[in-house]
Amino acid sequence: MEENETAVVQPPAMIELEHVVAGYPGAPILLDVSFRVEKGEIFVLLGGSGCGKSTIMKHMIGLNKVLSGTLKVAGMEWSSRTREALCRKIGVMYQSGALFGSMTCLQNVLLPLEEFSGLKRKAREEKAMSLLEDVGLADAAAKMPNEISGGMKKRVAIARAMALDPEVIFLDEPSAGLDPITSSALDDLILQLRKEKGTTFVVVTHELPSIFKIADRCAMFDKTRKGMIALGKAADLRDNSADPFVKKFFNRGA
Repeated sequence: MEENETAVVQPPAMIELEHVVAGYPGAPILLDVSFRVEKGEIFVLLGGSGCGKSTIMKHMIGLNKVLSGTLKVAGMEWSSRTREALCRKIGVMYQSGALFGSMTCLQNVLLPLEEFSGLKRKAREEKAMSLLEDVGLADAAAKMPNEISGGMKKRVAIARAMALDPEVIFLDEPSAGLDPITSSALDDLILQLRKEKGTTFVVVTHELPSIFKIADRCAMFDKTRKGMIALGKAADLRDNSADPFVKKFFNRGA
């Protein structure tokens, strides 16, 4: 490099995968996956059923260990040494919401604060109520999960995922089973939270309206080829990809 040349230093990614083989011992599902999720980005994982998008998310949140390669979240790899610190940096909303049925909505949101925050009781309750207000459900605080709708359950689950002020929130099929109006409202909430809090989101979905509305970039996976087959903005992939599978996915019914 010449003396007057300046090296371009890429800012650290929120999540970085390098040559990751994902799956289970003896049963790899995805081979040689590499991508970055930048801070403050809404990054969508998509593809057909069984393509590995939920599997790669399980590796990102530390439920499964990568078979090979490097996966870092907030600059750290998952290990027994880093697990506690990383668990405080992430929040997860599972597809069903996974609320505890014997606890009120407020109690569900309070749970991670009671376990990990160190806040006094009044401060915990005030924060939990504030989180429910953020997702538009302050009036549902005393209700049980079986007393609210599917969309409301998912919003409570997002509030719980936000409880420890995570740097990144993972959402698994947030729109699954919701009507279009409720789904659109959930998309608005994701965009609002990113704008107000700067939170990074990783979202697993196959819902095209949501993808085009919220995604900064997408990574598409294919079951047959066992890998990532496309990476980029949804509109660019729809309009410019030469891959038949990618074109078919983004132009359904066209």
